[in-house]
Amino acid sequence: MKRKKYFSFALSSLIRTFVSMNHPYRLPAEWERQSMVQLTWPHAGTDWADMLDEINEVYVIMAREIARRERLLIVTPEPEHVQELLGDMENVVYCCCPTDDTWARDHGFITLEETGRGGNGDFILKDFRFNGWGEKFPAANDNMINSRLWNNYSLFKRGVYEGHDNFVLEGGSIESDGQGTVFTTSQCLLAPHRNQPLTKDQIELKLKNYLCADRIVWLDHGNLIGDDTDGHIDTIVRCAPDDTLLYIGCDDKTDGQYEDFRLLEQQLLQLRTRDGKPYRLLRLPMPDAIYEEVSPGNTERLPATYANFLILNGAVLVPTYGQPAKDAEALRIIGKAFPDRELVAIDSRAIIRQHGSIHCCTMQFPEGV
Repeated sequence: MKRKKYFSFALSSLIRTFVSMNHPYRLPAEWERQSMVQLTWPHAGTDWADMLDEINEVYVIMAREIARRERLLIVTPEPEHVQELLGDMENVVYCCCPTDDTWARDHGFITLEETGRGGNGDFILKDFRFNGWGEKFPAANDNMINSRLWNNYSLFKRGVYEGHDNFVLEGGSIESDGQGTVFTTSQCLLAPHRNQPLTKDQIELKLKNYLCADRIVWLDHGNLIGDDTDGHIDTIVRCAPDDTLLYIGCDDKTDGQYEDFRLLEQQLLQLRTRDGKPYRLLRLPMPDAIYEEVSPGNTERLPATYANFLILNGAVLVPTYGQPAKDAEALRIIGKAFPDRELVAIDSRAIIRQHGSIHCCTMQFPEGV
């Protein structure tokens, strides 16, 4: 076992060295050591207004679990109010900013780490345009959060700011293995009102250049009913160590999502790693359908998913949905991918009422930044 682990580590180091020879920076994997995690806090001016107490309870739980393990950055127009909610919680930094909504994964910095010989371990904090998932929702304030953090607060001890206001890219739409491969979905990045009239090939070239990647893997299926991001990859497929992909499967042939997720699984089975081997695939269950009444007599299905977990230093925060058997199965499978981390279940039924989950609410920063 020790020899196997050493070989895996040596191979990863070799691949990382190869990548660094071609690119001066890389997009770290989420399971690498982190400096800090960002939460952009709900308030009465957001879509959470009619359930503010309920969502605040969930955010307080997330905040406590994050701050136990690493620094927590809270972005809010109401820092005093949030501080009252959290009490004397240590390891928390508050930054006052006007905000439209709370989805830090999509408006937050995407941070690249310097690689290669002779580097200073520096970082690039990339600020891409956030336009409310294709101009569906107001986003002017959220699009300014990163520049305000950079200009108004001394948060970052190393790194440079790099704005890309001419390119729309949300953090939830990409996954990185830390070794030069970036996964994304065609249904999101090619969706209207993002980067038209760019073609798929042109977008891929920009992703490679902006993210210092040498391989882009496009997935073409698996769009959750109720998802208003046009199919973010962090709702369906997630990267894990040792060439592992966790993904959502669907067994119910009467479910309207069944065929699309069957095709997703088929595509994943055909994927190969950089060295030509199949990925280790771990299949997560599809939660039982959860509906919300949007008007008298009318309901909508909410995009519940176990793939939207957050990896922390030493832990994984896993969304659960009040479905004991499936919640337990999801925790067990995620535990196989991260056997050395504590699994923390967080009831996310409140979060999905605004069509996201734990990962969508957060953005991590790599260690050292």
